[in-house]
Amino acid sequence: MLNEFKAFAMRGNVVDMAVGIVIGSAFGKIVSSLVADVIMPPIGMIMGGVDFSSLAIALGEGEEAASINYGVFINTVLDFIIIAFAIFMVIKGINSMKKKEEEKPAEPPKPSAEETLLTEIRDLLAKQ
Repeated sequence: MLNEFKAFAMRGNVVDMAVGIVIGSAFGKIVSSLVADVIMPPIGMIMGGVDFSSLAIALGEGEEAASINYGVFINTVLDFIIIAFAIFMVIKGINSMKKKEEEKPAEPPKPSAEETLLTEIRDLLAKQ
């Protein structure tokens, strides 16, 4: 059972997927910081000094009251849109590279040893 797990864990697809998840996680943090720290402050300033991360609707009074944090939701939606667009652009680039490779004319297959030998025999017979 341990050998099976080791074979599974060391397959190329699993390692590639793990690398993708780690890079994706780091990319998500970068985009979250971009939205929260770079994009939203100027938008909040334009809208009259609003801090989007603190926008909420209180559902009661006191410290234990629940609230709907729609400002954080707006930040999360912007995170998603930026990440989705970045993934779209990466996949579009990959697809265009695949398309270019498919459009390349395939090299004619090299003749097999049998075909080469038969061609030589034919050429020799034609000379006689």
